[in-house]
Amino acid sequence: MATSGAWRERSSSLPEPLPLLDGAAAQPNRPDFSSLPELSTTSPPRNALGPLREPLFRTLWIAAVVSYTGSWMQNVGAAWLMTSLTMSPLMVGLVQAAGSIAVFMVVLPAGALADMVDRRKLLLFTQSWMVLAAAALGALTLAGKITPALLLVLTFLMGFGAVLNDPAWQAITPEVVSRRNFAAGVAWNSAGFNVARAIGPAFGGLIIAAAGSGLAFLLNAVSFFGVIYFLYRWKREPAKVSVSTRRMISTMFDGVRHMRGSPSVKAVLVRSAVFSISASALPALLPLLAHPFGSQGYGLLLGFFGVGALAGAAVMPLLRRVASSDTLVSVSTAIFAFTTFAAPEWCTFSLLSLTMFVAGVAWIQILASLNVAAQTMCPSHMRARAISMYLLVLQGGLAGGAALWGEIAELVGTPRSLTYAAIALLLGLPAAAWFKLHTADLQPSTAGMD
Repeated sequence: MATSGAWRERSSSLPEPLPLLDGAAAQPNRPDFSSLPELSTTSPPRNALGPLREPLFRTLWIAAVVSYTGSWMQNVGAAWLMTSLTMSPLMVGLVQAAGSIAVFMVVLPAGALADMVDRRKLLLFTQSWMVLAAAALGALTLAGKITPALLLVLTFLMGFGAVLNDPAWQAITPEVVSRRNFAAGVAWNSAGFNVARAIGPAFGGLIIAAAGSGLAFLLNAVSFFGVIYFLYRWKREPAKVSVSTRRMISTMFDGVRHMRGSPSVKAVLVRSAVFSISASALPALLPLLAHPFGSQGYGLLLGFFGVGALAGAAVMPLLRRVASSDTLVSVSTAIFAFTTFAAPEWCTFSLLSLTMFVAGVAWIQILASLNVAAQTMCPSHMRARAISMYLLVLQGGLAGGAALWGEIAELVGTPRSLTYAAIALLLGLPAAAWFKLHTADLQPSTAGMD
């Protein structure tokens, strides 16, 4: 989620609790956020538990964690199902690519759309879209009608909904948490995502082992309903945005023109592309490395990756006190390159689990630093468009890289493909010298974004 304008104190900036939260009977009008100045990134840190004391944020956070968990179960189920249908490295790599390839098609229009329309209604549409796609995939899998091509198509449809959802989803954070708790709220969003990353794959592996991937897909469909219910009951008055009367194409290119001349934007986008293309190899080819350990083993390996990310987020405030964002990203990239190289070399589950844990710690340091820079690289009225540009590069790199490394693995084998990816990560390190991240003034507590 994203930063926004300055807030008044909680008593004047937040609405009364929703009926579904504390039984309140009415909802007052919300303020117009679009006219407020930028949030200062140097405001003093607040109580870490403050956001969870705000009913609006707490309810959405819980619903989001449930939904994230379902999505990780879906990821495990789709990747494992493909290994059951074919052991082709290219097809296995395409599962990850199919989930993200829609970023090239819709993320920029999605960012413009999220700055033009009622974000609540847009999110209701995108969440419902993902429910239907997940339910269809689950039903077809349980009926035994799924094929590799159909799996890729439905995974693409899930990804399409997720990409359309992301800019609006990230941009609503300032509307559900007060300014004084904003930084802690960002950290809690990251913590929730990483808790789901830790437990979702493990649950998914157990469910797949017991009942197959189809049930995991159906449970993912159900997991969206908490967020949908929250959005349905949220009495949000649409903010007045200055671009609401423009055509989407004009709005989109206004943002592109503004960001094209910004050194901060260029640094974020270049560093995101350099990392994501090469880093995609390990998660894309992990199902093949994990195949000897079964679906439970695969889920646990992803769980160790998630636990590592959660641990990395916990220690990040300390690390940011002693190192700059550029140093953190460079060192963590080198560590991630080592884990990418080492993963196919380990023959035991325990060593591979340790490798994934370390990879998770490094992963969160890199993406958190990039995400913080992306959240603050443009003014508030272009926030969703800036986020969409960042997502285009990051997720596009992950999608294109997954297909690329899958094709390379098809030709030279999985271990050598991962070795090449590790070398590419190291070759990208000099980019830090020319494209420095401008996040030195950010509070450490905001660095938990993922």
